[in-house]
Amino acid sequence: METPSPKHTCLKLQLKEAQQPIYVKGTWFESRFDLSITDGLNAWICHASEEQVRDRAAQWDQPVSEYVALAERYLGFQHPDSAYGFADAGDGHKRLSWTFEKEGTKLEWRWKCQPSPNSKQTTAAVLDFLMDANVGLSEEVVRKTQSFERLKVEAEKCLAQSEKLTNEKIEFESAIYAKFLGVLNSKKAKLRELRDKISKQEIAGKLPEEEEASSDQTEPFVNIDEKSEDESLKDLPVTSKDVPRTRSRGWGRKRAADN
Repeated sequence: METPSPKHTCLKLQLKEAQQPIYVKGTWFESRFDLSITDGLNAWICHASEEQVRDRAAQWDQPVSEYVALAERYLGFQHPDSAYGFADAGDGHKRLSWTFEKEGTKLEWRWKCQPSPNSKQTTAAVLDFLMDANVGLSEEVVRKTQSFERLKVEAEKCLAQSEKLTNEKIEFESAIYAKFLGVLNSKKAKLRELRDKISKQEIAGKLPEEEEASSDQTEPFVNIDEKSEDESLKDLPVTSKDVPRTRSRGWGRKRAADN
């Protein structure tokens, strides 16, 4: 099984009591870590062995991996809520410290750093790492910028394609709607024509039936006044005065002929 490659960090640490910042370069392994610290003139080193890290982790009731990860977290980036210190520890030694909160309790970790046997070499190593990191970041920025430009071009193409498809969709829907409207109006006209034709046929069929029904139900009209007059005449007594004169004259002529 291959050993994981160590991680590297470099922290520009601005201390309250110092005018110039210090640079803390960390090399992080699974169960230990190394620190190289420089202020530009002097340098210090700290080699936290596996045994030392294991003892510190046991004191804080933490697994070794969690202890190393927490130390990397606070020495990889400066946390504004943490109080950092780099105080004298005698004989040219320095004590690097930082604070953090755990379960509502403020805790402080401290590691003693010894003077580097070769300050210039240690400082140069820190500066080389910063230069390499800067070059790597610059290259990453260039790659990200190029990738962004490509994505921008693709996004513009997609936007243009989307607008084209939207316009084509609107034109297609307008054409389909116009054709549908024409067919719909034609169907409506045919339906109105059929409705009018059916209405005329129904009206023409009802008229003979109504005339026949009216003729069957019609009774002869009798004038009430004429009927009463006829009945009154029948009831009157007949006299000689009521006989027409033409009748009497006929009888006279007949008698004269006999004589």
